[in-house]
Amino acid sequence: MNRHIHFERLHNFRDLGGYPTEDGQVVRWQRLFRSDSLSKLRDEDWTSFLNLGVTTVIDLRYPWEIDRAGRVRHHQSLAYHNLSIEHRPYDQAALGPEIETGPYLAERFVEVANDGVAEIRRALEVIAEADGPTVFHCASGKDRTGLLAALVLTLLGVSEERIIEDFTLTELATGRLVADWRAAYPGKELKWPGYGRAPAAVMRLFLDALTAEHGSVHGYTTDLLGVDADLIAALRRNLLEPA
Repeated sequence: MNRHIHFERLHNFRDLGGYPTEDGQVVRWQRLFRSDSLSKLRDEDWTSFLNLGVTTVIDLRYPWEIDRAGRVRHHQSLAYHNLSIEHRPYDQAALGPEIETGPYLAERFVEVANDGVAEIRRALEVIAEADGPTVFHCASGKDRTGLLAALVLTLLGVSEERIIEDFTLTELATGRLVADWRAAYPGKELKWPGYGRAPAAVMRLFLDALTAEHGSVHGYTTDLLGVDADLIAALRRNLLEPA
């Protein structure tokens, strides 16, 4: 099943629908999307995006990223939320080939999970309250976006294996993400082979780390994020339907 929705300038726009839950329901199609930066939408891409009926955009990037690269354009149909969940910037393109992708990125994910508690909690609330389709995104739609996707799918009751599988689908966009970097930085050398990659080890190690600290990923959401039964019920009402 190809979850990627084709755009000329977006490379990693995906529908999170169709995943089964442990209680026999399924995530609704065309209700929750994940993406790389929506600031890249232009011309026919913009029209295609509007045709999806999106009503809520959650931008997970730093404000300085938005100042540098722009944000989704203003439109009367869109409620826009900038919730920067990452608090310790790092430059993947500057890493050397000796850095192992899985452990390195998993450690950064754990940092984000611990640093961005308020913003992650608010993102979950926005998704639960949205009155139409929602899209959340960062720059490449891989790391910050992948972390939030994993937490949402966990709270909906999607299995860990499917959550890991969803994370790895960014691999289908890696070539285009790398090409974008090279176009943006002509003359520079990209030394890290992990740039734009989304191997299963990243998400597996991250989920294992949350489980080791909190007993389960769900335990992390209740212990640190303060997610309660009402918020989980609201997410499930908004995003699930009978299989």
